[in-house]
Amino acid sequence: NADPNGKTSSQTIPNGLSLIIKKGDVVKADEALNADPNVGGFGQEDSEIVLQNPIRIVGYLAFCLSILVTQITLVLKKKQFEKVQAA
Repeated sequence: NADPNGKTSSQTIPNGLSLIIKKGDVVKADEALNADPNVGGFGQEDSEIVLQNPIRIVGYLAFCLSILVTQITLVLKKKQFEKVQAA
């Protein structure tokens, strides 16, 4: 692959893939090199995993805990109200 400055680059392709290009062909970025659509094209790179912000995770856990406590108190209040009704 040649960039506008004329610099060429190459990519090693693992064995076992059925190629749709030949050695020496000019390809564009992200162009398919083989017939398998699940394997990337020329110029694709592995990217790192982006984790959630820890503050968002703590906030989510606090939110879930508050919902849990609210539900428990509502159930207990309903049981208390049923006891008053039965008396």
